[in-house]
Amino acid sequence: MPRRNALAGGLIGFVLVATFPGGAANGQQPEEVTAAVVERWMDELSNWGRWGEDDELGALNLITPAKRQEALALATEGLVVSLARQPQVLPTSATAAGERPANAFWHRDFLIPQNGIAIENISIFYHGEVHTHLDALCHFGYKGQLYNGVSFADAVNAETGCKQMGIHNLQEAIVSRGVLLDIPRLRGVPYLEPGTAVTPADILAWEEQAGVRVGPGDVVLLHTGRWLRPPDQQVPTAGWHPAVVPWFKERDIAVMGSDGTQDAVVFDDFRFPVHVPALVALGVHVIDAADLTAVAEMAAKLNRWEFLFVAAPIRIPGNTGSPFNPVAIF
Repeated sequence: MPRRNALAGGLIGFVLVATFPGGAANGQQPEEVTAAVVERWMDELSNWGRWGEDDELGALNLITPAKRQEALALATEGLVVSLARQPQVLPTSATAAGERPANAFWHRDFLIPQNGIAIENISIFYHGEVHTHLDALCHFGYKGQLYNGVSFADAVNAETGCKQMGIHNLQEAIVSRGVLLDIPRLRGVPYLEPGTAVTPADILAWEEQAGVRVGPGDVVLLHTGRWLRPPDQQVPTAGWHPAVVPWFKERDIAVMGSDGTQDAVVFDDFRFPVHVPALVALGVHVIDAADLTAVAEMAAKLNRWEFLFVAAPIRIPGNTGSPFNPVAIF
């Protein structure tokens, strides 16, 4: 039976074996997905060495110049939609000493040094389930290693941050074809209930209904309708079932993300069974806490679920990720 897990604001976890209905992505009988199965996938599905021993881009290598040209051709209407969640409030210092309010993920000191000039100093804790951000490949390790077999201990430390696999590698930004998986629309509901796990069977059904197929180098975005739910029901989030990991590999996606925190199923002995295989085994960058409400509305209006995806994370040396404003262009 499902139980509430203390991880990340109470993601729904399963102690027992998790299965997915409708068969695997290759049409075979579904395999029971356990932590042991996900651990096996870490080796079987690995992209380590695929683009060279020194590679730090991972699946972004699948976004070739030809892929970008294909994506640019999708911008036929000139309509732009932001995929970022706007912070509702940026708290400022509560005292003269600069103490910050509790749980302030963003903090801004707004300054007016002289008449006619305004500046500010901003700090942000962006990882988690509130603010839209991109995870770098150094964000998670597995058994002491990052993507491509890089030693976590050698690459990451508190003084320099990520010497390898950091967000600074994305100087060319991400320009590719974006594909929206609108599972609430597939099921005829406004939003998925907290903890709902989207399976390969759901994805295949959506592709058939929407007339779109995910391919190599795509940015795949899972709309769960999270931000349409009442505020007290936005956590835990719906997300991916770990059974989608072989599908990620089969389709050769470049980036994956959702309006939640990805992992709808959590095993006690494998806490992030989607995040970790994506980042460490496949080298797939991850977008957390996007706001896909507006793009879902635009896609439905146009009856078109593919678009030009453009995003440029802040290129901070050594960072494990970046807050950013990805956009869809139709």
